[in-house]
Amino acid sequence: MRMINRRPERSIAIVLAMIPFVAMLIAYAVGSDVRRAANPADKLLPAPSHVVESAGRLATEPDKRSGEVLLWRDTRASLVRLGLGVGLAAAIGLGFGLLIGLLPIARAALAPFIATLSLIPPLAVLPILFIVFGLGEVSKVALIAIGVTPFLIRDLSQRVLEIPQEMILKAQTLGASSWQIMTRVALPQVLPRLIQAVRLSLGPAWLFLIAAEAIAATEGLGYRIFLVRRYLAMDVILPYVAWITFLAFAIDWTLRAVSRKAFRWVEEDRL
Repeated sequence: MRMINRRPERSIAIVLAMIPFVAMLIAYAVGSDVRRAANPADKLLPAPSHVVESAGRLATEPDKRSGEVLLWRDTRASLVRLGLGVGLAAAIGLGFGLLIGLLPIARAALAPFIATLSLIPPLAVLPILFIVFGLGEVSKVALIAIGVTPFLIRDLSQRVLEIPQEMILKAQTLGASSWQIMTRVALPQVLPRLIQAVRLSLGPAWLFLIAAEAIAATEGLGYRIFLVRRYLAMDVILPYVAWITFLAFAIDWTLRAVSRKAFRWVEEDRL
């Protein structure tokens, strides 16, 4: 049998998936031992045990000034910003995606403009957002929304255009208005794609969030990482990076589970 046709069993697939993670941990442990053997005071690669100990302390010990556990306070602040930014982008992307995909007039007027906006690096407009909205929460949420929305609009409008014309013609034959076609024909077809598009946009959304928090914030995961970098506190940075990775994975997994639960017919078509 050709390799291209071989599919591993579930147990083997789990083992294969774990190999890169184990290899990375082993490489880190070896690198840490080598650096600390040459310089016991080395801070670049702290011992794995020290990183685990620091992670436990960050998750349990309250801050002396505020009395709050910094990890949870930073997590709450970042997730609120991320949720608002991505939620706003999803709502705008869905609305304009339906309009551009269904209405030729809207497509002629807006498609070139959205395509141009998608070419602007979102981080390049961050100083403008700080000037216009100040250094508060609005500018951070706006950066995430601006960075993600054009992608969502283009992706969803393309999905609307891929809807078979027979479905739209049948709806018109039955007397459906443009609004009814949008809400009863196009919307059910687009919602599964919306979740997929949001999952794909989470990576850039995290990037925009951390960039905004690193420049102007008093709390947040990105703020904490860039605050302690001046002290070379890798025992704080590494747990925060691992925690961000876990949060991103958990959000992605949740969205995938919601898609499977709500749109089983889509998942069945992919099997």
